[in-house]
Amino acid sequence: MKIAVLGATGWVGSALVTEAKARDHEVIAIVRDPAKLTAKGVSTRAYDLHSNGDFAPVVEGADVVIAAISGRAAGNHELVAQTAERLLVALADTGKRLLWVGGAGSLEVAPGVALVTSSEFPVEYKDEAIAQGEALKVFRSSKSNTQWTFVSPAAVLYPGDSEGDFRIGGDAFFTNSDGESKISLTDYAKAMIDEAQRGEYINQRISVAY
Repeated sequence: MKIAVLGATGWVGSALVTEAKARDHEVIAIVRDPAKLTAKGVSTRAYDLHSNGDFAPVVEGADVVIAAISGRAAGNHELVAQTAERLLVALADTGKRLLWVGGAGSLEVAPGVALVTSSEFPVEYKDEAIAQGEALKVFRSSKSNTQWTFVSPAAVLYPGDSEGDFRIGGDAFFTNSDGESKISLTDYAKAMIDEAQRGEYINQRISVAY
């Protein structure tokens, strides 16, 4: 399988590239600045989301596109939902699936009540969480025939190796037996590449946690 990763030099994007390569998939790393890419054995294609350039040539040949983007660095959180809309349109009628690195803030702690609205939610991540929630709305309301999967990590996503079995959920926020919502970056990447390979959750949001 050939997997294109948009945002391949980012924290999550780099882990996705590593996991895809470990499974012997061909990887197209899509980055704004190719000089920052350190991964070996991947194809590199330059693309700036702030441009109006045609996205189709950048993912030519890919079977699956995984988007790992954030507006945190520049504070332009509106870019997140805008990119979701842009990719859904760009990939329509191509047969390419779109997998999205989502956030935990839109997970529901009660029916219709998002985690981001709770008083305990960290203020420093609130704008980013809201932006990802807006992106999820874009996916769910889209009329595009692009097949998508929105993959939310646990509330705590941290660097680290695989810790073994993890669970796949839906919209509901869930925790482990200690009341913790967490997943290592390695296991999140495993879950994402599993979905890239299997295509089990088409046009759905799923969540990943221990």
